[in-house]
Amino acid sequence: MTARPATPADADELVRLRAVMLRSFEQTGWNDDWREPARRTLLDQLGRADPSLGAFVVDRPGGGGLAACALGNVDLRLGNPYNRSGLVGYVYNVVTDPDMRRRGFSRACMTALIEWFRERGVHAVDLRASAGGEPLYESLGFRRSAEPGMRLKLR
Repeated sequence: MTARPATPADADELVRLRAVMLRSFEQTGWNDDWREPARRTLLDQLGRADPSLGAFVVDRPGGGGLAACALGNVDLRLGNPYNRSGLVGYVYNVVTDPDMRRRGFSRACMTALIEWFRERGVHAVDLRASAGGEPLYESLGFRRSAEPGMRLKLR
């Protein structure tokens, strides 16, 4: 099985899968007002000839939408001794519908996304892994980083 690049026609399904992922984090107190801006971003990015967003999907067997996806961006940072170009990939929104899991769909999406990063000259790829996703990422070569992560939320 292979993943395919997402198209603008996949935007609604990508937003739906994002909601599946977000709900798995058991966060409360959020509503759906994020969906339309996310959809507009997807339509803009997926409609470009050379988007900064990589998005790969697996169609649900038998039709009826998507089964899985993986998205990522390329970020330009200052180069360093380990990454002279400064190009860094960031993976997010890797999700498979619960009834489609354990079939290799996320692996197919991630493999396609990693190749997309390689084609763009990216030498380092970061992600945040859930406990359930960590074995997949480790099997693809990801390792824990010594760099501690922190976040500032600006409102």
